[in-house]
Amino acid sequence: MATDHPVVLSPPGGDGGRRVRIDGHYIGIAYSLLDVVAFLQEAGLQDWGEMDVVRSSLIDWRGIGPEVWPG
Repeated sequence: MATDHPVVLSPPGGDGGRRVRIDGHYIGIAYSLLDVVAFLQEAGLQDWGEMDVVRSSLIDWRGIGPEVWPG
């Protein structure tokens, strides 16, 4: 992964979903931490779980952090 924050999660949309970008590429919409984990596992981080996502400095949580998933 090429940048300091290669994973970007946008602020929640009206339906509570957050757009996910990895290395500048749109991957999909996450509605929970488990969705983010699945996207990262598909991107090659197979050993990652929820706590890895919450603690990682590779992820830029825009607008609101990983603890809130409206919807």
